[in-house]
Amino acid sequence: MNAYSPSPLLSEQDREQLILEHVPLLHHIVGRMAVDLPARIDRDDLVGYGMLGLIGAADGFDPGRGLQFSTFAYPRIRGAILDELRKQDFLPRGRREKVRELDKIVRSLEQSTGEAPSPELIAHSMDTTLEEVDEILLSARASSIVSLDDGPSEGLSQLLGDPSCADPVESAEWLEMKELLVDAIDELPETEKTVITLYYAEGLLLREIGQLLEVTESRVSQIHSRALYRLNQRLSSSADIG
Repeated sequence: MNAYSPSPLLSEQDREQLILEHVPLLHHIVGRMAVDLPARIDRDDLVGYGMLGLIGAADGFDPGRGLQFSTFAYPRIRGAILDELRKQDFLPRGRREKVRELDKIVRSLEQSTGEAPSPELIAHSMDTTLEEVDEILLSARASSIVSLDDGPSEGLSQLLGDPSCADPVESAEWLEMKELLVDAIDELPETEKTVITLYYAEGLLLREIGQLLEVTESRVSQIHSRALYRLNQRLSSSADIG
């Protein structure tokens, strides 16, 4: 069966209108995913991959189920992009080796110190710069987001109330995690805290944050990557303690 056969539940005009109205959602998803991917990944390509998901969502949408189309389309757009990225080997061999080296050092430092190492300690242990560690962390996150359905920034978007994400169940566990996240963000170095707040809470693009901080977009991406690493380590440690 063709997954992209026109929906028998919508007229062709309604289907086309639905697709056109949700192109901004497609671009929003691409913008959110691009922050987890190397800069050499062409955003226009991501838009093309996502458009296949948007068309597929329109073709499979049943308005009688009472579900908003944006909620129905979001995971299908994102999934279509991930499916295409999984077919590509976008990390050079040397970068993959660096990611493995970083992972090995992180695990070794965790065993020796009993806590998650800071990016600064990782840089010292790898005999490299903090900026290089930032780049490796960005590559590791890119590999993670393609290997799994949700990258770390996707979880942050949900916890911080990204309106594009499906509404979470306001359980006690969810609220506790959100409280832990707020505390963890508050303990970040000032620049990292600013980037996280502007990106997730205020919805600014990396380019816009760079203009405010007077740094390049790629530098903001590095800072964002480092901040996510600290937050993930902090939240993981809190989960282990709990």
